Amino acid sequence: MEMQNRYSRHELLKEVGVEGNQKIRLSKVLVIGAGGLGSPAAMYLASAGVGKLTIVDEDTVDLTNLQRQVIHRMSTLGLPKVLSAKVTLQEMNPDVRVVPLMIRPGKELLSNLVREHDVVLDCTDNTDSRYLLNEVCKAEKKPLVTAGAVAFDGQITVLDFRQKNSPCYACLFPNHEGKDEKASTKGVFAPLVGILGCMQAAEALKIVGEFGKVLTGRLLMLDARTMQWQEFRYSQSDECSLCGHKDE
Repeated sequence: MEMQNRYSRHELLKEVGVEGNQKIRLSKVLVIGAGGLGSPAAMYLASAGVGKLTIVDEDTVDLTNLQRQVIHRMSTLGLPKVLSAKVTLQEMNPDVRVVPLMIRPGKELLSNLVREHDVVLDCTDNTDSRYLLNEVCKAEKKPLVTAGAVAFDGQITVLDFRQKNSPCYACLFPNHEGKDEKASTKGVFAPLVGILGCMQAAEALKIVGEFGKVLTGRLLMLDARTMQWQEFRYSQSDECSLCGHKDE
Protein backbone atom coordinates (compact mmCIF):
# COMPACT_ATOMS: atom_id res chain seq x y z
CA MET A 1 0.00 0.00 0.00
CA GLU A 2 2.88 2.38 0.83
CA MET A 3 4.35 1.88 -2.65
CA GLN A 4 1.03 2.83 -4.22
CA ASN A 5 0.55 5.94 -2.09
CA ARG A 6 4.08 7.34 -1.75
CA TYR A 7 3.77 9.58 -4.82
CA SER A 8 0.03 10.21 -4.71
CA ARG A 9 0.37 13.94 -4.02
CA HIS A 10 2.29 14.36 -7.25
CA GLU A 11 -0.15 12.21 -9.17
CA LEU A 12 -3.00 14.41 -7.96
CA LEU A 13 -1.45 17.39 -9.74
CA LYS A 14 -3.07 17.66 -13.17
CA GLU A 15 0.20 18.90 -14.67
CA VAL A 16 2.00 15.78 -13.43
CA GLY A 17 -0.49 12.93 -13.05
CA VAL A 18 0.36 9.26 -13.28
CA GLU A 19 2.18 9.71 -16.60
CA GLY A 20 4.43 12.50 -15.35
CA ASN A 21 5.16 10.62 -12.16
CA GLN A 22 6.16 7.56 -14.16
CA LYS A 23 8.60 9.68 -16.18
CA ILE A 24 10.12 10.89 -12.91
CA ARG A 25 10.40 7.30 -11.67
CA LEU A 26 12.30 6.31 -14.81
CA SER A 27 14.61 9.33 -14.86
CA LYS A 28 18.37 9.47 -14.26
CA VAL A 29 19.70 12.59 -12.55
CA LEU A 30 23.33 13.62 -12.04
CA VAL A 31 24.13 15.90 -9.10
CA ILE A 32 27.61 17.43 -9.05
CA GLY A 33 28.33 18.50 -5.48
CA ALA A 34 26.92 17.18 -2.19
CA GLY A 35 27.20 20.41 -0.23
CA GLY A 36 24.83 23.27 0.53
CA LEU A 37 22.99 23.16 -2.81
CA GLY A 38 23.34 19.46 -3.54
CA SER A 39 21.98 18.42 -0.14
CA PRO A 40 18.40 19.73 -0.46
CA ALA A 41 18.37 19.11 -4.21
CA ALA A 42 19.24 15.43 -3.79
CA MET A 43 16.81 14.99 -0.90
CA TYR A 44 13.84 16.34 -2.86
CA LEU A 45 14.80 14.37 -5.95
CA ALA A 46 14.96 11.20 -3.88
CA SER A 47 11.69 11.90 -2.11
CA ALA A 48 10.07 12.47 -5.52
CA GLY A 49 11.27 9.03 -6.60
CA VAL A 50 13.73 9.60 -9.45
CA GLY A 51 14.94 6.25 -10.74
CA LYS A 52 18.69 6.82 -10.50
CA LEU A 53 20.47 9.55 -8.57
CA THR A 54 24.21 9.85 -9.08
CA ILE A 55 26.04 12.05 -6.55
CA VAL A 56 29.57 13.27 -7.33
CA ASP A 57 31.81 14.92 -4.72
CA GLU A 58 35.43 14.41 -3.66
CA ASP A 59 35.12 15.96 -0.19
CA THR A 60 34.47 14.56 3.30
CA VAL A 61 31.99 15.77 5.91
CA ASP A 62 33.34 18.21 8.50
CA LEU A 63 31.66 20.09 11.31
CA THR A 64 31.39 23.41 9.45
CA ASN A 65 29.29 21.70 6.76
CA LEU A 66 26.46 20.92 9.16
CA GLN A 67 25.32 24.57 9.37
CA ARG A 68 23.74 24.27 5.90
CA GLN A 69 24.45 20.87 4.30
CA VAL A 70 21.31 19.22 5.63
CA ILE A 71 21.91 15.81 4.10
CA HIS A 72 24.80 15.14 6.49
CA ARG A 73 24.73 14.27 10.21
CA MET A 74 27.01 14.32 13.25
CA SER A 75 27.19 10.55 12.87
CA THR A 76 28.74 10.90 9.39
CA LEU A 77 31.53 13.35 10.27
CA GLY A 78 34.69 12.30 8.47
CA LEU A 79 32.89 10.15 5.93
CA PRO A 80 32.97 10.92 2.21
CA LYS A 81 30.07 13.26 1.49
CA VAL A 82 28.74 10.95 -1.20
CA LEU A 83 28.49 8.03 1.23
CA SER A 84 26.94 10.23 3.91
CA ALA A 85 24.41 11.43 1.34
CA LYS A 86 23.63 7.88 0.26
CA VAL A 87 22.80 6.86 3.84
CA THR A 88 20.29 9.71 4.18
CA LEU A 89 18.75 9.25 0.74
CA GLN A 90 18.24 5.51 1.10
CA GLU A 91 16.60 6.03 4.46
CA MET A 92 14.26 8.53 2.81
CA ASN A 93 13.40 6.39 -0.19
CA PRO A 94 14.88 2.91 -0.72
CA ASP A 95 13.25 2.75 -4.17
CA VAL A 96 15.81 5.18 -5.57
CA ARG A 97 19.10 3.81 -6.88
CA VAL A 98 21.77 6.08 -5.38
CA VAL A 99 25.21 5.95 -6.99
CA PRO A 100 27.95 7.70 -4.94
CA LEU A 101 31.13 8.76 -6.73
CA MET A 102 33.93 10.21 -4.62
CA ILE A 103 35.84 11.75 -7.50
CA ARG A 104 36.64 15.04 -9.20
CA PRO A 105 35.95 13.99 -12.79
CA GLY A 106 38.02 15.27 -15.67
CA LYS A 107 36.43 16.22 -18.97
CA GLU A 108 36.36 12.72 -20.47
CA LEU A 109 34.83 11.02 -17.44
CA LEU A 110 32.43 13.91 -16.92
CA SER A 111 31.29 13.58 -20.54
CA ASN A 112 30.57 9.89 -20.00
CA LEU A 113 28.60 10.63 -16.82
CA VAL A 114 26.57 13.40 -18.42
CA ARG A 115 25.78 11.20 -21.43
CA GLU A 116 24.29 8.55 -19.13
CA HIS A 117 21.83 10.91 -17.41
CA ASP A 118 18.74 12.90 -18.37
CA VAL A 119 19.55 16.12 -16.52
CA VAL A 120 22.53 17.54 -14.63
CA LEU A 121 22.53 19.72 -11.52
CA ASP A 122 25.50 22.03 -11.01
CA CYS A 123 25.79 22.27 -7.22
CA THR A 124 29.48 23.18 -7.24
CA ASP A 125 31.14 26.18 -5.62
CA ASN A 126 33.81 27.12 -8.14
CA THR A 127 33.88 28.82 -11.52
CA ASP A 128 36.14 26.32 -13.27
CA SER A 129 33.70 23.48 -12.59
CA ARG A 130 30.75 25.55 -13.81
CA TYR A 131 32.40 26.36 -17.12
CA LEU A 132 33.49 22.75 -17.61
CA LEU A 133 29.98 21.45 -16.87
CA ASN A 134 28.57 24.03 -19.25
CA GLU A 135 30.89 22.92 -22.05
CA VAL A 136 30.26 19.21 -21.51
CA CYS A 137 26.48 19.47 -21.18
CA LYS A 138 26.33 21.60 -24.32
CA ALA A 139 28.37 19.04 -26.25
CA GLU A 140 26.16 16.19 -25.00
CA LYS A 141 22.93 18.19 -25.48
CA LYS A 142 21.83 17.62 -21.87
CA PRO A 143 19.95 20.19 -19.76
CA LEU A 144 21.95 21.79 -16.94
CA VAL A 145 20.38 23.34 -13.85
CA THR A 146 22.94 25.66 -12.30
CA ALA A 147 22.82 27.70 -9.11
CA GLY A 148 25.21 29.54 -6.84
CA ALA A 149 25.16 31.26 -3.47
CA VAL A 150 27.53 33.29 -1.32
CA ALA A 151 26.77 35.43 1.72
CA PHE A 152 23.11 36.49 1.25
CA ASP A 153 23.07 36.48 -2.57
CA GLY A 154 21.97 33.60 -4.77
CA GLN A 155 21.07 32.86 -8.36
CA ILE A 156 19.65 30.06 -10.47
CA THR A 157 19.04 29.37 -14.16
CA VAL A 158 18.55 26.48 -16.60
CA LEU A 159 20.69 25.86 -19.66
CA ASP A 160 18.57 23.55 -21.79
CA PHE A 161 20.96 22.29 -24.41
CA ARG A 162 18.30 20.06 -25.94
CA GLN A 163 17.24 23.30 -27.63
CA LYS A 164 19.51 24.43 -30.45
CA ASN A 165 19.25 28.11 -29.57
CA SER A 166 19.69 27.75 -25.82
CA PRO A 167 22.25 30.19 -24.40
CA CYS A 168 25.07 28.78 -22.30
CA TYR A 169 26.79 29.78 -19.08
CA ALA A 170 29.51 31.61 -21.02
CA CYS A 171 26.84 33.66 -22.82
CA LEU A 172 25.58 34.78 -19.43
CA PHE A 173 28.97 35.16 -17.74
CA PRO A 174 31.62 35.67 -20.46
CA ASN A 175 34.39 36.75 -18.12
CA HIS A 176 36.06 33.62 -16.77
CA GLU A 177 38.54 35.46 -14.60
CA GLY A 178 38.94 36.54 -10.99
CA LYS A 179 38.79 34.68 -7.71
CA ASP A 180 35.84 32.56 -6.63
CA GLU A 181 33.81 33.87 -3.73
CA LYS A 182 33.20 30.90 -1.45
CA ALA A 183 31.33 30.21 1.76
CA SER A 184 34.64 29.30 3.39
CA THR A 185 35.85 32.89 3.04
CA LYS A 186 32.69 35.00 2.60
CA GLY A 187 30.20 33.00 4.63
CA VAL A 188 26.73 31.93 3.48
CA PHE A 189 23.24 32.27 4.91
CA ALA A 190 22.15 28.67 5.52
CA PRO A 191 18.50 28.90 4.37
CA LEU A 192 19.62 30.54 1.10
CA VAL A 193 21.27 27.37 -0.21
CA GLY A 194 18.20 25.44 0.94
CA ILE A 195 15.94 27.66 -1.14
CA LEU A 196 18.10 27.42 -4.25
CA GLY A 197 18.79 23.70 -3.91
CA CYS A 198 15.05 23.02 -3.68
CA MET A 199 14.53 25.15 -6.77
CA GLN A 200 17.16 23.13 -8.62
CA ALA A 201 15.26 19.97 -7.74
CA ALA A 202 12.03 21.58 -8.94
CA GLU A 203 13.53 22.52 -12.30
CA ALA A 204 15.00 19.04 -12.73
CA LEU A 205 11.66 17.39 -11.95
CA LYS A 206 9.89 19.62 -14.46
CA ILE A 207 12.45 18.65 -17.09
CA VAL A 208 12.27 14.88 -16.58
CA GLY A 209 8.52 14.90 -15.87
CA GLU A 210 7.87 17.09 -18.93
CA PHE A 211 5.58 19.63 -17.29
CA GLY A 212 5.70 23.33 -16.47
CA LYS A 213 8.08 25.95 -17.86
CA VAL A 214 11.75 25.85 -16.90
CA LEU A 215 14.14 28.77 -16.39
CA THR A 216 15.78 28.67 -19.81
CA GLY A 217 17.08 32.11 -20.71
CA ARG A 218 16.04 33.47 -17.33
CA LEU A 219 18.39 34.14 -14.42
CA LEU A 220 16.65 34.50 -11.06
CA MET A 221 18.60 36.39 -8.41
CA LEU A 222 17.67 36.46 -4.72
CA ASP A 223 18.81 38.90 -2.03
CA ALA A 224 18.03 36.95 1.13
CA ARG A 225 18.52 40.06 3.29
CA THR A 226 15.28 41.47 1.93
CA MET A 227 13.84 38.37 0.19
CA GLN A 228 13.63 40.36 -3.02
CA TRP A 229 13.84 38.55 -6.35
CA GLN A 230 15.09 39.95 -9.64
CA GLU A 231 14.83 38.31 -13.07
CA PHE A 232 17.31 38.86 -15.87
CA ARG A 233 16.53 37.54 -19.35
CA TYR A 234 19.39 36.55 -21.62
CA SER A 235 19.99 34.84 -24.96
CA GLN A 236 22.82 33.37 -27.02
CA SER A 237 25.70 35.76 -27.51
CA ASP A 238 27.54 36.17 -30.80
CA GLU A 239 30.63 36.90 -28.72
CA CYS A 240 30.43 33.60 -26.82
CA SER A 241 33.34 31.24 -27.46
CA LEU A 242 30.95 28.25 -27.55
CA CYS A 243 27.81 29.71 -29.13
CA GLY A 244 29.09 32.63 -31.18
CA HIS A 245 28.59 32.66 -34.95
CA LYS A 246 32.05 33.20 -36.36
CA ASP A 247 32.66 34.26 -39.93
CA GLU A 248 34.41 31.65 -42.02
